[in-house]
Amino acid sequence: MTIRTRTLGTTGPQVSALGLGCMGMSALYGDADRAESIATIHAALEAGVTLLDTGDFYGMGHNEMLIGEALRSAPAARREQALVSVKFGALRDPDGGWSGYDGRPAAVKNFAAYSLQRLGVDHIDVYRIARLDPDVPIEETVGAIAELIEKGYVRHVGLSEVGAETIRKAAATAPIADLQIEYSLISRGIEASILPTTRELGISITAYGVLSRGLISGHFTADRQLAVNDFRAYSPRFQGENLQHNLNLVEALRKIAEQKGVSVAQIAIAWVLAQGEDIVPLIGARSRERLTESLGALDVVLDDADLAAIEEAVPADAAAGERYAAAAMAHLDSER
Repeated sequence: MTIRTRTLGTTGPQVSALGLGCMGMSALYGDADRAESIATIHAALEAGVTLLDTGDFYGMGHNEMLIGEALRSAPAARREQALVSVKFGALRDPDGGWSGYDGRPAAVKNFAAYSLQRLGVDHIDVYRIARLDPDVPIEETVGAIAELIEKGYVRHVGLSEVGAETIRKAAATAPIADLQIEYSLISRGIEASILPTTRELGISITAYGVLSRGLISGHFTADRQLAVNDFRAYSPRFQGENLQHNLNLVEALRKIAEQKGVSVAQIAIAWVLAQGEDIVPLIGARSRERLTESLGALDVVLDDADLAAIEEAVPADAAAGERYAAAAMAHLDSER
């Protein structure tokens, strides 16, 4: 396996072709093993993964502290190669509830100060608001990040889950390295207007949810019991008839994967990789075993016939259920 590299837009850094999304090591997917999480980050760095993605609200700062611990205990050469992408702006309460988003310039700088401390770094490589604050123009939020860049605390501006109009406004304010947004075989909404816009403007995509939160990993079963602190217990795509419909799509995909001699997860990740050099999939592995499987996608070569077969098995818009519950969908500028 060889870790290839891709560049985040025309202004951003060179990163590994796969990044590691660390959210599940702290929140939203049930309990996680801290030692295994750190070992997984170390294994990813050792394999050549350079991009680590987090949010300051994942576990209310827990995820940033976890990454900070992993970086401090990694060999110096591996630590120096790591690039950290941070999302900010989500407001939480002590019960774990969500209270909206804050993109005011003063709040941006406040969030950054805490993130730098928790991560134990002197700069953040890519900084982005997690969702558009409807009460603050994106130009003001991006402008605040640009000021942090001038002072050396941030290297590049990113965006997250915003639509084409917002992308254009942000790009007119400061150079944008990339847009982080959900993209997978069963979440292809960006193809209509968002992806053409980012390509026009030279902005890359860091794609999260490439396995749709494990739904199309090949490992999820209809009888799996989810913990109350697992986001998927309330996600529309994991409920009742929706779940069975979506798992039927996975079985169709499994047949193609078996013909290729690879796993379902590997072919699903390989499909995202094949959509363009401007797309960097984030893999949400929480264990070294899942990490190894996901990295194997880099060795999967899909020709035109393979891609046609995959899209016939899992057509665009084939998934049943929205990707978030209604309340969360309301915050997605990318869906407007």
